[in-house]
Amino acid sequence: MKIVIAPDSFKGSMSSVEAAKAIEAGLLRAFPEAETIKLPVADGGEGTLETLIAATDGTIVPVNVTGPLGAEVAGEYGVLGNGQTCVIEMAKASGLSLVPEPELNPLKATTYGTGQLIKQALDDGYKSFILALGGSATNDGGAGMLQALGLKLLDRNGQEVGHGGTELIRVATIDSTGFDSRIQECEFLIASDVQNPFTGPEGASYVFGPQKGAAPADVELLDNCLRNFANVVERTTGVQLHDMPGAGAAGGIGGAFLAFFPARMKRGIDVVIEYTGLTERVKGADLVITGEGRVDFQTVSGKTPMGVAQAATLQGVPTIILAGSVGTGIEELYEYGVVSVHSIITRPLELQEAIQSARELTEFASEQVVRSFFYRSSKTN
Repeated sequence: MKIVIAPDSFKGSMSSVEAAKAIEAGLLRAFPEAETIKLPVADGGEGTLETLIAATDGTIVPVNVTGPLGAEVAGEYGVLGNGQTCVIEMAKASGLSLVPEPELNPLKATTYGTGQLIKQALDDGYKSFILALGGSATNDGGAGMLQALGLKLLDRNGQEVGHGGTELIRVATIDSTGFDSRIQECEFLIASDVQNPFTGPEGASYVFGPQKGAAPADVELLDNCLRNFANVVERTTGVQLHDMPGAGAAGGIGGAFLAFFPARMKRGIDVVIEYTGLTERVKGADLVITGEGRVDFQTVSGKTPMGVAQAATLQGVPTIILAGSVGTGIEELYEYGVVSVHSIITRPLELQEAIQSARELTEFASEQVVRSFFYRSSKTN
């Protein structure tokens, strides 16, 4: 019996590595002789750097940078085991996890630190980049990142604007003469599971702004600011970001990369599957178990469980999903090789208790689902 364990993190409670260990512990209680393969994965958001570095035996490079609200933070970038590809996870410099919840402020938050990570990697000689987007505390359209790399965003008086999403309303012209010329000599692969456009009802501000602390009035303001920035970008580069799929990723930084970098975008989970060798590891398996904190209608759009299930289906292997919570609209998952979806919650719990008990709950759920799955399989055979 061979079982591949490939979960994402259960945000707020378990990393993908911890979740994989908990799933393994539970299934081995049911089947001690089972062969297990643990492949923690991610979809381009938080945890992608660690996943890729672990899978390729790479290294981490610490870099102190400017955090979302201006204070210095201990950031880092990764180098894959090939020694040539640099992984920039924007959450390490501009992420939600770097800001206490009461202090979240997408009106002022900046991606400047993400630009500093890229600049340091360029200084260190790297030319091949994976850009992991997700988990951002920002809504500045990637402006701070561009400023850190030498792009000047000027107001009507020719003065540089400051940092933060609301500053974008002041941008009148863009001066690219000081933009780091090394960027055009590099390759940038954007790993993201987001297809939202830059602006509008489905854009960065309206969809993701509230998660970052934006009130309804803030959301409208931020969308207007991004729209002005997109107008100036279009006049400068000819690239129309407003309705471009994926441009709204991570507060609009996806659009900045698409407009000013030689970049291409790919589903984050597909990037991780490629570098972890998941497809090959799944061959000959009897079952794949994946999971994440919440599974609902959004999962089918390219979240980790969906991508893992697709990869497993190509090898004729069924997939079971474990989740901290299960929402509506999961039925479409069954069309992609998912056998069943299970919440790890077995009794009424307060959120904090559920977080603290996540490992224990995951072990129990894992044991139960594999007992049930292989019992049915044995009866069928």
